[in-house]
Amino acid sequence: MTDFALLSTPSDWLPELRRRLVEAYRANGLPAGAAEAFVDQRAEKADGWTAAAVLDADGRRVGQVVLSTGDEQGRLLGRIRELWTDPALDPDGAHRRAALAWARGWCAEQGAYRISVGLTAPDELFADYPVRGQARLKDLTDPAEVPAGASHRPLTEAEYEEWVAEGMERYAGDILRAGSGTPEQARRKAEEDYRQLLPQGRETEQTALVVLEADGEAIGHAWLKHQHLPGVSYGYSLDVAPRFRGRGHGRAAMALGEQAVRAAGDRALMFTVWGGNEVAMNLYTATGYRVLEETRSQDL
Repeated sequence: MTDFALLSTPSDWLPELRRRLVEAYRANGLPAGAAEAFVDQRAEKADGWTAAAVLDADGRRVGQVVLSTGDEQGRLLGRIRELWTDPALDPDGAHRRAALAWARGWCAEQGAYRISVGLTAPDELFADYPVRGQARLKDLTDPAEVPAGASHRPLTEAEYEEWVAEGMERYAGDILRAGSGTPEQARRKAEEDYRQLLPQGRETEQTALVVLEADGEAIGHAWLKHQHLPGVSYGYSLDVAPRFRGRGHGRAAMALGEQAVRAAGDRALMFTVWGGNEVAMNLYTATGYRVLEETRSQDL
């Protein structure tokens, strides 16, 4: 038998959640300061989350489940912030399975259409939840060697508008492929995200918009946010134009992006790849990018 008791204040559950999550991110390669900053960013709204202790038949606390809800393109999404039980007190995982059922019921009661979870390691409990995206990370202490003839330069003002239009279209396509919205919702999210992330266009602080070149010809673009976390840049996009694909330029583009990150003073690069993009996932794995966290979700 498994029971649940709501925890009224974050001090009852947040310190341990934070500790476990920092440890997991560090184990996946994120530097200590960046891991702590990453967790702190996510926990800024923890006062609005709902947490419950997982109890065994004797009323002993064997774990906790932490949940929240939020908007996803006009629909309510339920999120599992943590679902943890002590392996020594839950050896067969029965309490974890009960906690997942409780989490799904709670999210459904709030009106959520889907429940999402971020995994820092493979978890059989969520094996049938479709992958919606992955956060990837690479330590650039030894960045990839830039091939001969490959280089990068800043995006010009004359190139900016076309780059934005093409980028929003590609981003909306990624959202659709991941199963995260309708065409109209995907288009609207792309427009909103570009507007929020580039408030000053090319002059947005700590932002690098880069043209990737091979033998003097533009083959793609990179959009980087430096100091996204301490010592870590975030890649919003790094792409090769369709007509240049299949020629080995993908690896060259990754090497050029890493070179730009190192030149800005950061020592690691992270980014998100959407679910369903197996070609990109395989490239990132082959070029040394580890999975920092994988997002999975399932309709309720």
